[in-house]
Amino acid sequence: MKSISLTVNGTSQTLELDPGTPLLYVLREELELNGPKFGCGLQQCGACMVILDGKATPSCVLPVAAAEGKEVVTLEGLAKEDGTLHPVQQAFLDEQAAQCGYCLNGMVMHAVSVLDENPAAGEEEIREALDINICRCGTHSRILKAILKARKS
Repeated sequence: MKSISLTVNGTSQTLELDPGTPLLYVLREELELNGPKFGCGLQQCGACMVILDGKATPSCVLPVAAAEGKEVVTLEGLAKEDGTLHPVQQAFLDEQAAQCGYCLNGMVMHAVSVLDENPAAGEEEIREALDINICRCGTHSRILKAILKARKS
């Protein structure tokens, strides 16, 4: 066990953990954040996506020690303090871009990361960024429409 310091959704956390524990497990089990999901456990589906120092990053195999001293943002941390949703979250609601919810976390977190890096990202750049995310429902057209809408916000 080691004392690990993280900043998650703007709040500093110090936890006694095995440094090899996957960040996803720490977020879900220790901090009770349910946005990131366990999907494949191989960082190939996108369900566990977080934003780590501004970049969309799978959290299922990332050791918590690798996130020490970095800013971690989960789906729960995107909304403003007054409860106003992030433009990407709002666009997903407006466009009804979710069905089962399996891919939702990864799609939103990837979209936020891409648009933060390039607010004028084109459709092809967005499609390429979301390529890792597996969506079993087939709502890709609504997801893309929502992200393009958020881009204009």
